[in-house]
Amino acid sequence: MGLLHKLGITMGVGTARASQTPAHANGKSHHPNGNGTAHAGGATRTPQSQESSRVSNGLKEFLWNLDGLGRGTMLDLGPAWQTTLSFFIERGFRVSSEDILRSWKQFLTEEEVLLRGNVAVRDTLDMTPVGRADRFLAANLQYPKSSFDAVLLWDLLDYLEPAVATQTVSYITDMLRPGGVVFAMFHSKKPEGFQRYRVADSCTLQVVAAQPICPAQKVYQNREIQDLFARYRTSKSFISRDQLRESLFIK
Repeated sequence: MGLLHKLGITMGVGTARASQTPAHANGKSHHPNGNGTAHAGGATRTPQSQESSRVSNGLKEFLWNLDGLGRGTMLDLGPAWQTTLSFFIERGFRVSSEDILRSWKQFLTEEEVLLRGNVAVRDTLDMTPVGRADRFLAANLQYPKSSFDAVLLWDLLDYLEPAVATQTVSYITDMLRPGGVVFAMFHSKKPEGFQRYRVADSCTLQVVAAQPICPAQKVYQNREIQDLFARYRTSKSFISRDQLRESLFIK
């Protein structure tokens, strides 16, 4: 599996318990294979001048939909920010964190090395976008069905290859319980820089400029977003001036 950041008893697939030692603020966590430590992309603190805040109506609506849930479970698909983890743990959530974009980059790098000059291996692999997506997700997002009440998807779909994005949404949908909520973001045009996000409070996100992991792949139009989340019964979007659309999808 790719880099999987957990806050809890084990580093394997499942949810994490708030009573355990939290992830380190500097972004280090135990590698799932037990081979030392690995950095979560963007988790290392950047200079203060590269951080900003934005009011998030989408986050506010996301929390409203989770209000009264009690001890829910949530999957954060960005780096394991201590502030975000603490915010949800204090509200009774068990949180799992998997930096899926970092895992995608690692997958591409490892596959490129494997295939370089190795004709025999290349001939045995399905090199289509769908085949590559299948191989990637066979080792990532491996959670049981109906494991989570909520998912923080952020803007990562804009950076994944379309075939991977489509299958990622399908996996997430299966992992959500009925009534589960996804919080996602989409750029209205190709982003000029790469950003990570963490929760500051119930209506504010901290925006952290970071070194790019993968180039932006696609700018999704309204119809394409609706098609991606066609299995969801309700959706709601919030348009902002910073060319980011916040979207909620309720299964």
